Amino acid sequence: MQLPVMIKQALAEQSSAVSLRDIRQVDPSHVLRMVLLSDSEGKLQVICRRDDLLDLATLNKRLGRDLRMMPIGEQVRVRQKVGLTELPALPGLTGWPLVIDPSVDELDYVALPLADLSLAMVLPIDDFTQLTASGRRKSFAVDTRSIPVNLDNPAADRDQLHSAINRFTGLRIQQRLEDTLELPPLPETAQRIIHLRVNPNAVMGDLVDVVESDPSLAAQVVSWASSSFYAAAGQVRSVYDAVSRVLGFDLVMNLAMGLALGRALRQPSDHPDGYVDYWQQAIWQAQSAGILAGMMRGPRRPVFGLAYLAGLLHNFGHLVLAQVFPPHFRLVCRSLEVNPDIDSSVIEHQLLGVTREQIAARLMDNWGMPEEVGAAIRYQKNPEYDGEHAAYARVLWLGRQLLTERGIALGAGEAVPDAVFGELGLNRDKVEERFDGLVSNKDSVMAIAGMMSLG
Repeated sequence: MQLPVMIKQALAEQSSAVSLRDIRQVDPSHVLRMVLLSDSEGKLQVICRRDDLLDLATLNKRLGRDLRMMPIGEQVRVRQKVGLTELPALPGLTGWPLVIDPSVDELDYVALPLADLSLAMVLPIDDFTQLTASGRRKSFAVDTRSIPVNLDNPAADRDQLHSAINRFTGLRIQQRLEDTLELPPLPETAQRIIHLRVNPNAVMGDLVDVVESDPSLAAQVVSWASSSFYAAAGQVRSVYDAVSRVLGFDLVMNLAMGLALGRALRQPSDHPDGYVDYWQQAIWQAQSAGILAGMMRGPRRPVFGLAYLAGLLHNFGHLVLAQVFPPHFRLVCRSLEVNPDIDSSVIEHQLLGVTREQIAARLMDNWGMPEEVGAAIRYQKNPEYDGEHAAYARVLWLGRQLLTERGIALGAGEAVPDAVFGELGLNRDKVEERFDGLVSNKDSVMAIAGMMSLG
């Protein structure tokens, strides 16, 4: 296998020392990645081990700069110029100033992935050190194994929330979470919907009354029912028409709940570049949770409506973080951008000492939301969780992996073992087929998300 010409030029004299291996046969701890950053002072390339977290705040502090990930458009142009879909960790490809984390120098060899070829270039560390001799060595990477994310101990959530709050005394947040974060109470519409959910005698007319009492929500429901996503026969003329003929009782209840809670907190103006926005994530996860719940069989099968609602609210902690830690939410966004293969829970624990899932689950509990929804949100990043309502958390985890695998930018993903499907009573081939169909209907999903964002 011949190396691309641009790669050979960047390797210079070290090209003879390079061997090519299947990336799957390389020790992951020796794989490097390169991240392109920029600020008002110019461009910079940084290199660290692939699985380490790039601590952007530490890097900026040590360099006295305000670097963030280079805009996606500029990165695409750089890759097109080189003729590669992904840049390996070779500084000679761009010629920009270089900073390397010293942990790289402790390896005996390094592996530089060539994504286009599913191969890795392997170099002895001495050759790579010579290749990067002009680069500065600055510590900015964190071994993710050293970050103790709380995935399964909700008893510690309150203490961790308070500890995180006390770390940011400049925000004047000193007291208990529910007393100081200035989070709004559960919106009246959401309260009324919860009362309907637990009322066994509730009928369609009760839900129509709740929706019609909120003009914005009523308009939203009629818009949903009229969209091409639901392909309603004939014109939708009223909320009752939308509920009875097109959407159904449960779907309207859950969409209305998600919208009411989403309006309780303002949408942040900042956003991590390269990720789909809040409402797109909500609709994708709600649809995927609904598909999986509908396909499951057996006593652990989640209730469809609660699984859908859990998916709709799975990322509610994103909104809470933006309101609770506004000066530091920006740091989270920037770190997500430069660490696309590291889960948000690891990044948030490193920066804040608490994750969005912990905060959101606490708030769901304060608001008296269904326990199934709170458990799904709290444990959605832990595929090993096996406690009460574990099936709800598992469908969120599985749905996320299947969507990420199909190019929906929800964040870091991981491989799904066949055993997960078996544990949930699912046929993998049939699930994969349903998700292929869901993603092929991307425009309709995005249209529904767009309607939610206008609520």
